[in-house]
Formats: sequence, C-alpha cells, structure tokens
Amino acid sequence: MAKVSANYEVVYIIDPNLGEEEIAATVEKFKTLAEQNGSAVEVEEWGKRKLAYAIDYKTEGYYVLMSFTSAPSFPKELDRILGITEGILRSMIVCKDV
Repeated sequence: MAKVSANYEVVYIIDPNLGEEEIAATVEKFKTLAEQNGSAVEVEEWGKRKLAYAIDYKTEGYYVLMSFTSAPSFPKELDRILGITEGILRSMIVCKDV
C-alpha cells in the first residue's frame, strides 16, 4: 500500500543581499505554501552563515530549515517553485521516512 503522506525536510539558502524584509517575506511564502499543501509545518531560521563554497560569487547565505508532512506530490512542486524563485541560492528536500 502506498503512503498517503510522509515527513520531509527542506533546507534552502536565501541571498542575504535581499534585505531583512524580502528574506522574511520569502520565508513566509514557503511556510504558507507548505501549510496549504501539508501539515505539521515547522520553520527554523538558522540565519546568515558563511557558505562552504561561493555560489554566484556570494560567500554568505541566509539558511532556513523547514520540516512538514505532506503527500509525495508536494515536495516535487516545492522543489520546482524554489528553483524559479528569485533570491534562492540552493535548496534540498529530504524525505525522513526512508
């Protein structure tokens, strides 16, 4: 039997040059998106940190960890939206139920 929902974690890095208001709006956008498509949404802002290597000549990023429970179709859509959102340097989604 296929699972109806699973637990996921996503870490995404926002360009810190966006400024506090835009970073807060971006975090809120993805939190709202996860709440609309899943449940048990938790957001942990790790803040500005040095990147392990430069991404687009940037050496710092604003890290955010978000965990949620959703149907398997949502993380694919979330990944697509993260990929086309201005200011997102990197993102990675992991299923914790494997």
